[in-house]
Amino acid sequence: MGAGSWGTTFSRLLHDAGGDVVLWGRRPEIVEAVNERHENPDYLPGVPLPDGLRATLDPAEALKGADFVALAVPAQTLRTNLAAWVPLLPPDAVLVSLMKGVELGTSRRMSEVVREVADVPEGRVGVFCGPNLAREIAGGEPGAAVAACADENAARRLQAATMTPYFRVYTSTDVVGCELGGAVKNIVALCVGMAVGLGFGASTQALLMTRGLAEIARLGAALGADEHTFAGLAGMGDLVGTCMSPLSRNRTFGENLGRGMTLEEVIAVTRQTAEGVKSSEAVLELARKHNVEMPITEAVAAVLHHGMPLKEAAISLISRSPKPERYGV
Repeated sequence: MGAGSWGTTFSRLLHDAGGDVVLWGRRPEIVEAVNERHENPDYLPGVPLPDGLRATLDPAEALKGADFVALAVPAQTLRTNLAAWVPLLPPDAVLVSLMKGVELGTSRRMSEVVREVADVPEGRVGVFCGPNLAREIAGGEPGAAVAACADENAARRLQAATMTPYFRVYTSTDVVGCELGGAVKNIVALCVGMAVGLGFGASTQALLMTRGLAEIARLGAALGADEHTFAGLAGMGDLVGTCMSPLSRNRTFGENLGRGMTLEEVIAVTRQTAEGVKSSEAVLELARKHNVEMPITEAVAAVLHHGMPLKEAAISLISRSPKPERYGV
């Protein structure tokens, strides 16, 4: 449900794993292009899609008889979109979140929003996460991800539905850890992008990624996540991929800011959603509720939403009081 770059790529993954897949999109020109030209020209130009991958404008057609419903809309629109689809959901379908954000106003993770809106038990809500840059995976490059669900059997079913010769899937029951890794890494990638735009090199980028991982682990510990999750694909893997690749929307957004563009100018030239921009405030609110210190997240939110100059934010980070170097501190 959602024909953006990752929704389209995930549809291809399901098809390549042997599934019968229907892709729902809201724009007629994209649906037509997928069906007639086997391409998504707006989000994955030049990447051929399988002939057997069907697209539709009708949510009822897409959802009919589905074993898995993959939700791939922008995080801040999930609640509204899902509410409209609830009457159409098959009674036993597993609802899979592909989104990496935290809801503004409620600070809820995406799986929490799904459970609340669809009124389903946690065993019917899964998440799929990892270092998956859509264009690379859509092109058949080797990749891997984590299929997480509180119901281990459902996680294994999702694993089987997405494993292909080029894509490996692991299972987990740590939904909280997987979601936090995916949401917070976008904020760290914004900060890394800002550093790159300012001209800072690999040492600074490594510093931000390492301390960013510490922030993710601290918040995860407060919310009951398994700390080992953050050393894996859903934690460090997703963080490195998003922070280092020029294909990353969040890193590119931050890089443009670092090069001197105003926030309004960057928003104007950004065609796809950079989830970390809005999630930064929601994650910071979540951290404050649980008394978790997240200085990188705080600095990014201050730059994006409260007008703090980039150089002032950089000084605030580097001049923090000294501490011992321990994991999660």
